[in-house]
Amino acid sequence: MELKDIKAIIDLMKKNSITEFELEEKDSKLRLKRGLNGGPAQAQLDDSQSIAAISSPVALPPVGAASTIAPVAALPVATGEVDIKSPMIGTFYRSPSPESGSYVEVGTEVGPETVVCIIEAMKVMNEIKAEAKGVITQVLVENAKPVEFGQPLFKIRPT
Repeated sequence: MELKDIKAIIDLMKKNSITEFELEEKDSKLRLKRGLNGGPAQAQLDDSQSIAAISSPVALPPVGAASTIAPVAALPVATGEVDIKSPMIGTFYRSPSPESGSYVEVGTEVGPETVVCIIEAMKVMNEIKAEAKGVITQVLVENAKPVEFGQPLFKIRPT
């Protein structure tokens, strides 16, 4: 990934009030996180290529530094329900195409490998799995709306 691409992503994050961004490709991983109150951005890059010095408010750790990925399913809350959270920033779609029915509805039983939605990120359609066994009790996001990293998408009652 080139420096101009990273700067463009940072600009988009500022314009859209996005606090975290993560991109993973076959040979590299980039994670950006904006500071509180519009503070400077931080970046983590795990890439096989070396990066030249950068004269922007982006701090890069040494090549090979690991970044953490948030889990998709959260711990149960007081109601006993579990959130299925967005693992990325993108556009939420309930079905594989506009003509198709939704992957899941309220009352649908799901397993860990059940696809519950698609999130489009950078023109790539990413299938999101339930990663827990249970019954869908709530759909928290409208179809074709933008979602943030870690935003709850569904609530499920574990079975």
